Amino acid sequence: MGSIRRAVPPVLLSCLLLAGCSSGSHSGPGTSNNKGGASAAGPSGSGVPAGRAKIPVGAGPQTTYTVQQQPPAGSCHYRNEKGEPLPDPKCTPGAVSPAVTQANLATTICRKGGYTKNIRPPEAITSKEKQANAASYGYKGSFKDAEYDHLLSLTDGGDPNDARNLWVQPPDPGHKPGSGVNNLKDPVETKIHTAICSGKVTLAAAQNALATDWTTALSRLGIG
Repeated sequence: MGSIRRAVPPVLLSCLLLAGCSSGSHSGPGTSNNKGGASAAGPSGSGVPAGRAKIPVGAGPQTTYTVQQQPPAGSCHYRNEKGEPLPDPKCTPGAVSPAVTQANLATTICRKGGYTKNIRPPEAITSKEKQANAASYGYKGSFKDAEYDHLLSLTDGGDPNDARNLWVQPPDPGHKPGSGVNNLKDPVETKIHTAICSGKVTLAAAQNALATDWTTALSRLGIG
């Protein structure tokens, strides 16, 4: 399999986020028509945020990963929701893996024995990306306290190494410097994974909720 596509230019990212691009009007590295990906709208009660643009589709798992280009230094800005860090949607809108669909959950993210172990990019790749992404976001803290996080987790069908799905996630408020990674996003992802695999929510609804705001994803989806 080939190397992962590079990050989409900022103009195209903005277009995707605002859903202002007509179908087929743009093409290039890292873009997709989103077949099988998360949709922007859904039926009543689906948990899909109204008006949300389609989530980009990444390249999916690769046999060989390459270091992905990150947004320019200082171009990304953290948001906060009740003190919890959120990524810049222009830089990190999320990206789904085309290898995971609603139809194949039982053989991908929901299969017993684990799905993520064999698709994670090696640390030799992600450590370089993490350093560059820290510059993108202007993160100045210790790398020991920050996670290079998949906005859409691998267990919830996120793309393994698309730059649009990865960001340096700062520690939670009140975190003791130097004590290591500790955040509230991980248990949210676990609960959503359980809900997907039990059929309580659809893959698309879960991915949209996470990409929109991970701090409100559980309430959007109606799960505890």
